[in-house]
Amino acid sequence: MSVCVYVQIKKGTACTRIHHISSPSLAPFPNYYLSRTSAIEFALHSGLAMAKPISAVAAEVRAQRGIALPLIAMNLTWFAKLAVSTAFLGRLGDLELAAGTLGYSFANVTGFAVLTGLCGAMEPICGQAHGARNVALLRRTLLMATLMLLAASVPIALLWARVDAVLLRLGQQPDIAAAARAYVLGLLPDLAVTSLLSPLRAYLSSQEVTLPTLVAAALGLALHIPLTVRLSARMGIRGVAAAVWLSDLAVAAMLAAYVAAYELILRGRVRDTDTTTTSWLALLRLALPCCLNTCLEWWSYEILVLLTGRLPDARRMVAVVAVTLNLDYLLFAGMLSLSVSASVRVSNELGAGDAALARRAARVSVAGGAVAGVAGGLLMLAARRPWARLYTRSPEVRDGVARAMEVMAALEVVNFPLNVCGGIVRGTARPLLGMYAVVAGFYVVALPVGVALGFKARLGLEGLLAGFLVGAAASLAVLVAVIVRMDWAAEADKARRRAAGGGAIRDRDEDSNKHAAPAAPLSSDCNCNAAVC
Repeated sequence: MSVCVYVQIKKGTACTRIHHISSPSLAPFPNYYLSRTSAIEFALHSGLAMAKPISAVAAEVRAQRGIALPLIAMNLTWFAKLAVSTAFLGRLGDLELAAGTLGYSFANVTGFAVLTGLCGAMEPICGQAHGARNVALLRRTLLMATLMLLAASVPIALLWARVDAVLLRLGQQPDIAAAARAYVLGLLPDLAVTSLLSPLRAYLSSQEVTLPTLVAAALGLALHIPLTVRLSARMGIRGVAAAVWLSDLAVAAMLAAYVAAYELILRGRVRDTDTTTTSWLALLRLALPCCLNTCLEWWSYEILVLLTGRLPDARRMVAVVAVTLNLDYLLFAGMLSLSVSASVRVSNELGAGDAALARRAARVSVAGGAVAGVAGGLLMLAARRPWARLYTRSPEVRDGVARAMEVMAALEVVNFPLNVCGGIVRGTARPLLGMYAVVAGFYVVALPVGVALGFKARLGLEGLLAGFLVGAAASLAVLVAVIVRMDWAAEADKARRRAAGGGAIRDRDEDSNKHAAPAAPLSSDCNCNAAVC
């Protein structure tokens, strides 16, 4: 509320006149006479009214910070576990290091990316169900997502069994392909473990419960180190892989115990957990776009690495892009956490039927993503020389890393809000929008522009990264335009009906309610104005 007040005290009277008020609610009364006491009360109330949006934004920032910070720490423990595994692969020998790195990259792209993407469907359903206080839908979705990921693991396992043949077709040396197969086969149990662990994480984070996940991840990292020491000495490269899934299994067991014990005490038994064809279709309708969205984005960066291998002086360029992307992976922990935080907050408020709070959560998320992007870009820029010295002594590689990270710094400024916007549209249960933005930005724009700049314009790796910068900016522009034009009242109404309908909205129901008045929110801010009698 904007108020502009000019006060005139008339001699001999106890009267204060308000000459101009720019508040829309009080504009019809430009010559209203108030007592001095009422004028003071009015001024105080106006100040409180102006301070109220600021306090509401601060409360939203605190809510998102409470979700994001534990998730960032949890993701960093995952990167630390990967670093431990890589270090012990290096201790086994150059062949084991190359094969383990190649095998894990193959497993990540063809397996874990698919499972992570499929599990993304839980965020909107569980988030909106939590906002609507539908405990039965929460637990039903947890059960269905776990079964879905276990089913998806079967064809992935069959593909992993033929990893050596795939790598040989891609031109890898036979000894590296054979060792990579041993590592990937050692990771096979982690498919089943991830199918249990990922839904448990999503189930808890969608309810803004992140501290147990952080504690379990930290304990899992503490267990992973001695396991890797012992098993790598006894089993070699297979032992390093076994330590990964055993520590993941420990984390999954801790989270399952938390959900089974604490949730049972807190909420009691919920008997309505039977699944229906409609609920399965609703989950799959969200899971497939989420999976494609995640995989397409991850695959685009793998294509970047492959294209780098075709540049002149390919060995040096591949080393440069590997060092550069290592820091990007660390920053990705922040991007992913902010994305999940945005998705959770938006889906929770939509499920509660509060369009105003959902819109505010989206705006705060985008602003936070922009600030984090600038911070990430500055970090990338400041670390370009020290980061390169951590990995290599070659002056040529160091100079290449410094130049590449200058372009990458600009890319981080865009990537942070881009991931946050993807989380917002995922929280509205519209992951197709994110998939379209990824396809348009990374495959229609980024790769062609990058190839043109990198090869035809002979800008090398900097040209490829510049193409990704243009593509990411295009994706961000599309998603921001969608979010700005989003009808939040309609989204809240659909979320309430989705939670009430077991996670699904039939097409004819959505069409018949398109012009209906949105449901009243369960909670909303009261926009009170001063009234003087």
